[in-house]
Amino acid sequence: MADTMQFDLVSPERSLVSVPVREVRLPGTDGDLTAMPGHAPTIVTLRPGLVTVIGADGAATEFAVTGGFAEISGTSVSLLAERGHARSEMTQDIFNEMMAEAHRGRRAAESRRDTAGEDVVTAAVKLLADMEAMGTHIGLDPNQSTVPS
Repeated sequence: MADTMQFDLVSPERSLVSVPVREVRLPGTDGDLTAMPGHAPTIVTLRPGLVTVIGADGAATEFAVTGGFAEISGTSVSLLAERGHARSEMTQDIFNEMMAEAHRGRRAAESRRDTAGEDVVTAAVKLLADMEAMGTHIGLDPNQSTVPS
C-alpha cells in the first residue's frame, strides 16, 4: 500500500490545493472522519469546519470550509467545497461574510417552515452553530458579525 494519496480541494472560485498527503481529516455531517491511503471508496457530505491535511512531509495544513462534499478512494480525496479558504487566509471580514451567508440560509429556512417542516429549520440552525464553532476554533469572533439574528 502507498504511503500517500492525492488530495485536491476546489471551491467554485478556485483550486485551493493539489498535493500528495498522508491523511485528510474531514468534518462530515455524520461525524468527523480521517481518510488515509487504502480507504474504502465513499462520498461524504461536509458541514462547516476545518479540513486538516497531513502532507507527505508530516506537516499539517488547515482549510476552513462552509460545506460541500468529498469523494474518497484508496488513492485520493477530492473535495468540492461550497466555499473554502486556507486557515492562514481567514480574516474576521471573510468569516463575517461566511456568517452572513449562514444567517441568510437560516432566515430562508424559517420562512419556508410552514411548507418544509422543522427538519429544514433544524438543519439551518445546526449550520449556523457549526459556522460559529469553526470561527471560534480559528480564533475569530462570531459575535462581530453585523448580520442581525
